[in-house]
Amino acid sequence: MTASRLPVIFRMMFVVVALTLLAITKETHSLQDNNIAMGGHVWQSSLYLKADPQRAIDGNRASHWKQKSCTHTKRDMKPWWRLDLQKMYKINTVTITNRKDCCHKRINGAEIRIGDSLNDNGNANPRCTVIVSIRAGVSKTFACNGMTGRYVNIVIPGRQEYLTLCEVEVDGEEFNEDSSEIAC
Repeated sequence: MTASRLPVIFRMMFVVVALTLLAITKETHSLQDNNIAMGGHVWQSSLYLKADPQRAIDGNRASHWKQKSCTHTKRDMKPWWRLDLQKMYKINTVTITNRKDCCHKRINGAEIRIGDSLNDNGNANPRCTVIVSIRAGVSKTFACNGMTGRYVNIVIPGRQEYLTLCEVEVDGEEFNEDSSEIAC
């Protein structure tokens, strides 16, 4: 290869790398634009070490504990995590990223609950689904089919367990009772 062709190859490689990075950034940005969880307030049943519940809505799907993006409760009876969306929403989906470096089976049997009640810390709201399992480090999406609510809870009922969530993303539209369909 001649020296005169070398700069052309480097310029082409630079363009390919730049376009790839732009595509990745755009994909990540659009994912977060649709994620109504990121503007919410969060609580959980207890705090293990310094695993603040806000970590689950930080926009980061990192799934290793040492990356400091996962929340973690103590080993509670019926551990829970609650997101307050601040307004009523029609929830289409909830996506949960599970921990990868250990303990991925802890989330098995957890429930996603959506509603507008704080009875039992929000855990008495209607159930969207039961999480049978999520593979280690995987983000899994659950359909909630337009359930309405201000609160999104994730709870492990009936057993003493740790609850670890590395990311929770919620897709939905603001619910306005005035704009709901009127029968003719």
